[in-house]
Amino acid sequence: MSEPNNTYELGETSRPVRIGMIVPSSNTCLEPQTYRILGERTDVTVHFTRVEVTRIALDDGSNRQFDHSTMVAAARLLQTADVDVIAWNGTAGSWLGPDADREMVRQITAETGVPATTSTLAYLDALKAFGASRIGLITPYTADVNRAITERYSQEGIDVVSERHLGLSVNESFGRVPPSDLLEPSRDLALREDRPDALIYLCTNLYGAPVVKQVESETGLPVLDSVAVTLWKTLTMAGASGLDQRWGRLLL
Repeated sequence: MSEPNNTYELGETSRPVRIGMIVPSSNTCLEPQTYRILGERTDVTVHFTRVEVTRIALDDGSNRQFDHSTMVAAARLLQTADVDVIAWNGTAGSWLGPDADREMVRQITAETGVPATTSTLAYLDALKAFGASRIGLITPYTADVNRAITERYSQEGIDVVSERHLGLSVNESFGRVPPSDLLEPSRDLALREDRPDALIYLCTNLYGAPVVKQVESETGLPVLDSVAVTLWKTLTMAGASGLDQRWGRLLL
């Protein structure tokens, strides 16, 4: 009897698409939620590395958490897993400005050779695809952070016509907000006279995805959750697009 061949040659077996994600260290939502959205898909795997992020505020200490050199170093670690795309799965570019994220993406790809994106850039692409230029903004952040987001989005041609914020600044606490707490502010923004084109739940540590379909059904508006939007963009970039309808209208 011949001995079994236990050797493995590269290229003999195809592998799933590999998505690399840089995660805020205190985020407890995006990893489990990402895999819940993927469901039973076996053609995609997601791989995470963390950078230290503990609070969200408009000051130098908070801003330094998102230094480009930190993100590039994290991206290098993901590169060693031979990922097909890298995402900074955080929304800091929404108040620091999308140009900061564009430069971050440029540096990551220049260093690793891997296509890259961020949650903020994914939002801009999703809103464009939906033809949405007037949004209702819901975040766990403080009022001043929402004002900064409103200003930055305005520079991109996106008008925040209404907003709600929960007044939190400790990043870990965002993941404790029950999804049901987003229902009332969503209904409120959708029913206002200045009705938006879409609602967005802006924070990758906020469990918005579980209520997206319900809110879309009640309001008739597209509802975009940060975790789902980032996953959608990375799947699109990797040529593996398509998400289950129970997570909403997200460009299926």
